[in-house]
Amino acid sequence: MIEVNGLAKNYGTIQALDDVDFRIAQGEIVGLLGPNGAGKTTLIKILTGYLHPDRGTITVNGFDVLDQTIEVQRQIGYLPENAPLYPELTVQSYLQMMAELHQIEEEQQVEAILEAAHATGLYDRLTQRIGTLSKGYRQRVGIAQAIMHKPALLIFDEPTVGLDPTQIVEVRSLIRALAQHSTIIFSTHILAEVEALCDRALILLNGALRADSVIKELRGASHVMLVLKSDVPNLKPVLARTPAIGTVEKTASDNRGIHYRIDGENPLELSAVVYQIAKDQDWPVLELYNEVATLESTFNSLALAA
Repeated sequence: MIEVNGLAKNYGTIQALDDVDFRIAQGEIVGLLGPNGAGKTTLIKILTGYLHPDRGTITVNGFDVLDQTIEVQRQIGYLPENAPLYPELTVQSYLQMMAELHQIEEEQQVEAILEAAHATGLYDRLTQRIGTLSKGYRQRVGIAQAIMHKPALLIFDEPTVGLDPTQIVEVRSLIRALAQHSTIIFSTHILAEVEALCDRALILLNGALRADSVIKELRGASHVMLVLKSDVPNLKPVLARTPAIGTVEKTASDNRGIHYRIDGENPLELSAVVYQIAKDQDWPVLELYNEVATLESTFNSLALAA
């Protein structure tokens, strides 16, 4: 569905995107995750043809975004962070206007509006002015305009920002339902949203793609955490002598100790191996435990290393 190669974009001296590569298959829900200023919105603007990159190529459903922009935009339903709604219009009038902008044939517009209204739970609100709707229902209106032309790709930029917990659950359920018919890119800086909704997570930090992880595989990964009272100069060479141990990475050094993350082929047996080495070497161990990887722990590790 989407192929991105070597994408880069600068704003003066600020590098918003730095050599970004990824692929998204049809039917996936992919979370675009990163803190504010990471480059998420810039990437989305390039994906949707509203902004040109400085270099790189990008195709959507076989169409080149730079050379076939109009064709690409016909493939996309887009909900920006602040949906361009008109509070004086009724829901029906707004969707009628958007149907015309989406170039839906006149004889098909009524059906398209009703289908979008049913899908988003807006049927009973069609005659209500948008300005009188709650934030959650205004977000539904934004989603309705994005899906009414039945796009192959849906892009949602921070769709749950400002919603209360009940509204967040409702929007999540709606996005899951839409995924039955469309590929979805879901941009957010909220870790829980990605874990709750997405098949994969693309993590952007300082404009660079730092991780591309399948959520289910990520949840199943684990590693050993070794916390020392004081650092040991020869720790990595000593651990490297053992074939069962793979990578060793210092993740933090603070008043709670020196933290090392240790990976190996069998994480469940690894802690016993590390314990025996630490005992034999008389290392000042404060803690030794297996840590199951989560999106949060991966994100935090990447953020610390950035």
